[in-house]
Amino acid sequence: MDTIDFYPGLPPGVKGVDAEVGRPHLKTVYIKIGDIDEQVEFWSDASSDEVKECFRCATESGSSDILKLYNTNNSLMNISPRLKVNSPDNRYTLRVVGAKQCVGAEGITPEINQTLLSIEKRLLNLEKKIVLNSGDTPPAVWDMRAKVEGLREKLESVEHMSWLGLYKDVDGQCNGNVPCCGTKKTKEKYQYSQQVFEKFEKLRSVELTDATRELLKKPTFDIWQWEDSEMLYLLQQMFVDLKLVEKLYIELPVLQAFLFQVHLSYNYTPYHNFRHCFCVTQMMYGLIWLCDLPAKLDEIEIMILLVSAICHDLDHPGYNNSYQVNAKTELALRYNDISPLENHHAAVAFEIMSCETSNILKHLSAADHKRFRAGMIKCILATDMARHNEIVTQFKATIGNYDNANPDHRLTMMMIFLKVSDISNEARPMDVSEPWVECLLQEFFIQSDAEKLEGLPVAPFMDREKVTKPSAQVGFIKFVLIPLYEALASMFEEIREPILQPVMRAFDYYSDMAKKMAADEEGMKLKEQGRRISSTVEPKVEPRRVSVTRKNNRGNF
Repeated sequence: MDTIDFYPGLPPGVKGVDAEVGRPHLKTVYIKIGDIDEQVEFWSDASSDEVKECFRCATESGSSDILKLYNTNNSLMNISPRLKVNSPDNRYTLRVVGAKQCVGAEGITPEINQTLLSIEKRLLNLEKKIVLNSGDTPPAVWDMRAKVEGLREKLESVEHMSWLGLYKDVDGQCNGNVPCCGTKKTKEKYQYSQQVFEKFEKLRSVELTDATRELLKKPTFDIWQWEDSEMLYLLQQMFVDLKLVEKLYIELPVLQAFLFQVHLSYNYTPYHNFRHCFCVTQMMYGLIWLCDLPAKLDEIEIMILLVSAICHDLDHPGYNNSYQVNAKTELALRYNDISPLENHHAAVAFEIMSCETSNILKHLSAADHKRFRAGMIKCILATDMARHNEIVTQFKATIGNYDNANPDHRLTMMMIFLKVSDISNEARPMDVSEPWVECLLQEFFIQSDAEKLEGLPVAPFMDREKVTKPSAQVGFIKFVLIPLYEALASMFEEIREPILQPVMRAFDYYSDMAKKMAADEEGMKLKEQGRRISSTVEPKVEPRRVSVTRKNNRGNF
């Protein structure tokens, strides 16, 4: 079978495709860099890194620079082999949104410059080893942890152990074009995190563009178009732009070590993963600017909001509190069935900050440290949905007589801001928010399948045989999100248009989806009933007709 240069069934820009078997083909993408028109060619079976390298060559950017591709609607696009081809009349726009700043080396001889680079490299490697080893942990403890981790990997990755209820399949694929989050095995976690850390190191001297920094403050920010290392860098930028690094004397290497340990502590679950952490933190960051919270809260309280958002789901296993309590897990026993996950998230956060190399609180006074710890624990515990009505009612009681000088009023408001950020997916554009529904349902189904295996109670909204996407969303938006967002909007009117209105549109979207599904289901039932009726009714028998032929007088018929 010959390979042809052009196949009419494909869009312009795709060359060399075998018409029948779809062999690897050359793709041409037309882009604009500033005022310059360029085109990039790559093979359809190239790796994502190879494709990104082509785009880096087009911009003559370095390996540490951050590139972003925008379509004609100014929406972010993923730079990958699956990138849709376009035409010269509809060029994509390629921008360098973060570039390494070059410092002049005049007056420095090449020998001295090389020595400085060598020393810097040795220091970075030494710092990385300290971070990865978590301080002064004895080697024997690491060895024991490795053995326990190895046993857990075997139990969770061997499918024939499913009859014990130990096998947890986190490799399920999401539907459609959902950027699925739970695709890495536990055994790859540490290796993958090391790769993320190495990329994060290269971004340390990158300067983010003003346009991207402003975009980072908006709820329309597309969190699916950023790699883990880039998200770590953006989290670091939040601390810088809120002036927390400056005001609280946070050393950048310590902040970077803290963020890396946070990344390492999030599991590869379908929903409660590091990308969810970034999503919640980005919304919190946007609300801080939108509502001008620095004018109402001091730097310790702003720090509580940001760090609580980052740490609110640390080491989440993908199984909720109901499972923990019903299965009598170690967490449920440790915390006496009282918000076991939320207590665990807070404990892991302060364990990270207890290490000297990742202690972003090291320069706080004893009084400020105590206030920070108390506020952060209360905020994270407030994310337990079992306490939702209690906390919302408590906040509504302060609306009419809110006193910003009252620390209890401020803390209640801070808890609401974290709750809003935690369940803010529907406040984003639909193409950003809807994939999260797929990921959440995937995590629900994994838990409910395990509960069925173990003979534990199964919540109807988590049962794959009972729940649908619209049924999961309509009630949640109507009875949880809208009342919560309206309560906050009654105090901060500025969130009504950019935050509350998208939630209202999401409610209409999923309500229409539910009606359509109900109509389709009713149509299927009517068709089935019609088939059954037609199969049971006896066919009508026509009476037999008899023809009589008479002879005429001539004897002819």
